[in-house]
Amino acid sequence: MALELLEGSTAIARSAIAAGCAFFAGYPMSPFTGLLESMSRELPAAGGVCLNAESEIEGVNMTLGAAAAGARAATGSCGQGIALMQEAIAEAALNQTPFVVFNMARNQQDYFQATRGGGWGDYRTITLAPKDVPEAVEHTQLLFHLADKHRAPVVLYGDPLLAQTRVGVSIEARDFGPLPPKDWALDGTGGGTGRSRQVWTWAMGKATDPGPGPDRHWRSIAEKFDAIAAVEARHEQAYVEGADTVVVSFGSAAKFVEHVVDELRVEGHRIGWFRPVTLWPFPGAALAEATRGVRRVLVFELNAGQMLDDIRIHAADRDAVRFVGGVSISESGLAYGELMDAPVIRTRILEALA
Repeated sequence: MALELLEGSTAIARSAIAAGCAFFAGYPMSPFTGLLESMSRELPAAGGVCLNAESEIEGVNMTLGAAAAGARAATGSCGQGIALMQEAIAEAALNQTPFVVFNMARNQQDYFQATRGGGWGDYRTITLAPKDVPEAVEHTQLLFHLADKHRAPVVLYGDPLLAQTRVGVSIEARDFGPLPPKDWALDGTGGGTGRSRQVWTWAMGKATDPGPGPDRHWRSIAEKFDAIAAVEARHEQAYVEGADTVVVSFGSAAKFVEHVVDELRVEGHRIGWFRPVTLWPFPGAALAEATRGVRRVLVFELNAGQMLDDIRIHAADRDAVRFVGGVSISESGLAYGELMDAPVIRTRILEALA
């Protein structure tokens, strides 16, 4: 299929539709607004439903309802709006209702939110952090697959660069393999038969069919997320073999770090890079191996040090870890500040090498 020049928000919306997304609800908040606008144009034309909700809480619960009925559904906002969705996201994880949450974040300060969550109970959310628009197109469809595969809400961690950059992309449906049937969906077919279904956190079942009970249900949820962590961690790395320094970054920032590391390699520095593609599950074993024997593990992220916690946990030598990122927000509060600049990143890395 030929490349088409698209804004990131439009490309992500079309990729979601190609994946079979039939329902989308959200409340406008920049830079997520562009995705909501794109969905409002594209999804009804494809036979789906897009609703501009009156609040983020309303939007996520509409999405939960559509997903419980078996539809591929999605919602989103930026981090501030997703903070309001946390209770419903936790409920969806605990009652095993799959949908996609698009966080078109204003910066990289939502790492803790994506990987630790703010709801209740023993749950996690698979979170993919694409570094550019073509990868976001792929990750969008992969996330719908992973949501259905594991019956869980999942997150795409975007930002203003992904939402607003125009690049050439190819949108086509991708096949990630077979999925289990949605025989749990509340589609009305079991009503009045004595075999009606429910989606409920406590999983107590009907009076005539009490189900596993809360303890067994919650144990099974915890076991499920342990199993997900064992198989779904993804990462990329380059030049780590023989390196004395490895720079770790995620999302759009990683694209800049890769460029700077390429330049420094040409100049003779023994330096590599590592990128967690999944923020959760974090690819800890791969990071430990990539940083074995290095003198420095430099962490670049645009916040006060959030992924830094995971690096310290998993790096082969936590004493080698150094933070070279920082909070950096534009005067508008809606985009990155001056640290998201290749020459600035280069200077910070060189200072750490010295």
